[in-house]
Amino acid sequence: MDGPVQKGAHVSIAPQVVAHIFGPDVLAIGVGCVFLGAVLAIALGRLLGYRVVSNARQQGEQILRDARFEAQSLKKQMELDAAAEQAKRREEFDREVNAARNELKEAERRLTKREDGLDRKLDVLTTKERYLDELDEKIKQREAAASEKDTQLTELIRKQEALIETSTQEQKQILLRIGRLNEEDARKEVLRLIEREVKHEAAQLIQREMERASEEAKENALKITLQAIQRYASEHTADSTVSTVAIPSDDMKGRVIGREGRNIRAFEKATGVDVIVDDTPGVVVVSCFDPVRRAVAAESLQKLIEDGRIHPARIEEVVQQVEKEMAQRIVKLGKDASIEANVQGLHPKVSETMGRLHYRTSYGQNILRHSIEVAYLCQVIADELGLDGAIARRCGFLHDIGKAMDHEVEGGHPAIGMEFCRKFGEREEVLNAVGGHHNDIPATTPYTPIVMAADAISGARPGARRETLEKYIKRLEQLEAIATGMKGVREAFAIQAGREVRVIVDPEAVDDANCIVIARDIAKRVSDEMTFPGEIRVTVLREMRTVEYAR
Repeated sequence: MDGPVQKGAHVSIAPQVVAHIFGPDVLAIGVGCVFLGAVLAIALGRLLGYRVVSNARQQGEQILRDARFEAQSLKKQMELDAAAEQAKRREEFDREVNAARNELKEAERRLTKREDGLDRKLDVLTTKERYLDELDEKIKQREAAASEKDTQLTELIRKQEALIETSTQEQKQILLRIGRLNEEDARKEVLRLIEREVKHEAAQLIQREMERASEEAKENALKITLQAIQRYASEHTADSTVSTVAIPSDDMKGRVIGREGRNIRAFEKATGVDVIVDDTPGVVVVSCFDPVRRAVAAESLQKLIEDGRIHPARIEEVVQQVEKEMAQRIVKLGKDASIEANVQGLHPKVSETMGRLHYRTSYGQNILRHSIEVAYLCQVIADELGLDGAIARRCGFLHDIGKAMDHEVEGGHPAIGMEFCRKFGEREEVLNAVGGHHNDIPATTPYTPIVMAADAISGARPGARRETLEKYIKRLEQLEAIATGMKGVREAFAIQAGREVRVIVDPEAVDDANCIVIARDIAKRVSDEMTFPGEIRVTVLREMRTVEYAR
């Protein structure tokens, strides 16, 4: 043990050796330092770990806050992007809908135009077909007349030959008888024979001339009528008793109505029309029997929609402004129409009243254009007949002036127009034409039947009026049915293009007092059940006939 340490042997120092070398105090201090270092190391590690954790927690909270903020920002941005995309798609949808609606309107307009063109072509073809049928019938009549005249001529030649033979024998007897007469008796006998032959020839000549005059009169009348129609070509002008005003949106429609309907009530009160607002999109209907008032209302409503300010005070202001403009426009229309029709010397009030006819229609035909057309046709017919074309033109131009006032004054438009023209000094030919162009009064001048013919031509030409023959016949049948449905009525006839109905009652079942009641009841039913322009006269006739035979 105490010997030297072998090479390669493991050297271990026991604690006792250390304690022996350094001593016990040094060893205790070393152990304490080691323990203290371990405690400090542990405390320092914990302190550093707490700081690291605290920093990590703070960084995590900051990251969380940043993440939340970024998420909210992304959410708002996505909402804005979604709203913009939705607005864009809605705008594209509205644009596509408006484009489709415009295409539908354009297609409808083209179809309507094509339909009107087809109707006009059909009317022209019908007129030509009727004219060809009339020509065919006339040719057949002329062939029959020629055949009859050939037969008559053959019979006449035979009779003439027999007459010549008879005359030869009679002349022989006459010569024998004259030979026994003196000079005076012979001269009387010769004159008597000559007078008898002359009378017979004169009667034949008169008959031939009358037949030729009748044929020429028919041909000339047809020629003048066709020439007057061909020399005047007018465009088709139509209107109705209601006007439609386009509304851009339902919001604007609500503004037109106003809160609890105050705007629409103020508008109806200011214009005197009825405004119809229904479920039809983009349309408001203005209805009124007075065409001028209806035009004022439609134009005022259009200006209010364009302006956007719709309230009672603004409505009254716009309506007053449009009424002033309309009055000036009516005066200008009357002057332009009189210049176009070449009618001079009209009173300003008469000219203004004619301008009001621009807003009046009859079965779709504009009355002012109709009056100008009738004036031209009257001049053509009068010139062909050798009459004064200026007077005829004036009569035709003023013949329907009563229609500008028939909704304000009681009575038919011929009587209203005649009284109105009399106030302003129109001549008798004009008064009779205005009052008698529907046979209301007897014609006292040749210009009245000319106006009647021109009025019928203007109303009956193809494309002039929209009312079809079937509707016209149905209205006449309805008028007669109402009259015949009354107790005691035997027959009823609608005359004067449906402007009058004449009722014949049973004289044994109805007395004179009941005739008044029947006329009033028929007039009331016609007013309640039918729609018609102007007025319809109801005439009840009661006739008692007593027949006896003397034998």
